Amino acid sequence: MVHYGRISLFLPKKVFLGRILALDYGKKRTGIAVTDELQLIASGLTTVPTHQIFDFLTKYIEEEKVVKFVVGEPRQMNNTPSESEALIIPFLNRLKKVFPKMPIEREDERFTSKLAIRTMIDSGLKRKHRRDKALVDEISATIILQAYLNRN
Repeated sequence: MVHYGRISLFLPKKVFLGRILALDYGKKRTGIAVTDELQLIASGLTTVPTHQIFDFLTKYIEEEKVVKFVVGEPRQMNNTPSESEALIIPFLNRLKKVFPKMPIEREDERFTSKLAIRTMIDSGLKRKHRRDKALVDEISATIILQAYLNRN
């Protein structure tokens, strides 16, 4: 039995699935979230300037066992791709080229920024900290990843 916080799992002690990395891709910044190795919990990792994202991912993957990327998929209310999807397609193509063996999945990211701000308010962050767009992006990536985990 493996004890993970208040959760106990009947797994051999050496079973690790690897981490899933979620990306909330943006023109200026990319929010990043990651799971634990058992893929139970989504946690914010950081926000990286988008022009540095591939350097960051390469280094992170060298240090951690990452088994999948989940990239936010911006959609409109009628479920069609939003205008910002056009910015993400070239990023996805490069991601596939740089990490050809890494599976990439998409997760609906509607309302994640609003949910991130609501989370910041509910946690008692002052207005000054809520204006930190990097933190909003990191929390958004965490929400994307948690939605993915809940769905799978």
